Amino acid sequence: MQFQVSTLIFDMDGVITDTMPYHFRAWKSVFASEGVRASHEDVYKREGQKGIDSVRELFAEKEKPYTDTIGRKLLQKKEKLFKQIFKRKFITGSRAFIKKSVAKGFKIGLVTGTSRHEAQKLLPKDLWDCFDVTVCGCDVQNGKPHPEPYLKAIAKLNVAPQEALVFENAPFGIRSAKAAGLLCLALETSLPASLLKNADGIFSSFKEIESKVKFIKTTTT
Repeated sequence: MQFQVSTLIFDMDGVITDTMPYHFRAWKSVFASEGVRASHEDVYKREGQKGIDSVRELFAEKEKPYTDTIGRKLLQKKEKLFKQIFKRKFITGSRAFIKKSVAKGFKIGLVTGTSRHEAQKLLPKDLWDCFDVTVCGCDVQNGKPHPEPYLKAIAKLNVAPQEALVFENAPFGIRSAKAAGLLCLALETSLPASLLKNADGIFSSFKEIESKVKFIKTTTT
């Protein structure tokens, strides 16, 4: 498998940082406090979505009364709990892959539903500085699966959709990338391949990607 692109764009949670288990624990706890039972799939399949939208959708699915006041309260509780329990961990091979890509001359982007303030806490400065463009949750009106986050990234990078390839790990992120007209490879770090089937390729790790995929750098138009 090979791709001719000028630009590589990365999701953060579950692609670079191994933070999804902490997000799940925090979400499960705050939902339980409101009498809502959140499963692993309920949380993981929404990775990349704005938190307030996740609360609204899950309350609707579980047929629980919802108001934006409840949503904001739960989101604040979740963010506070996440900060208390998370430990900085990385997906194996992610940092090395990004740094190699920078050295090869690819443009590099980050697209995450996490706020800029929190994303900068999660990523060490030497890694944050690898990104030519960062699009965080606070930078868009519509989060994943809407294409806005990735459309904004390629606009800021000044590249056409066909020049960029995305690394994702969740259905909403894949849908967002594909709706923006981008190629997308999925990592099975959080969910099984059956839930990632809309990606252009599915891999277990960055090691497998490096062994099976060739990225040919093109010049931007």
